[in-house]
Amino acid sequence: MAPKGVAEAEVAAGAEVMASVEDGPSETFVIADISRDDAYLTTPLEDAASLPAWR
Repeated sequence: MAPKGVAEAEVAAGAEVMASVEDGPSETFVIADISRDDAYLTTPLEDAASLPAWR
């Protein structure tokens, strides 16, 4: 079962997904499929789930 607020989705063959933290006026967590244009999500870093929370 997926954690609350997380949707399950099919992953396209050849998808290349990466994550990063952008530094600026506020830190932003970005997760993106770099094999497609405009396929990304952002959230303030303090709202992103920690790695242990994903396990």
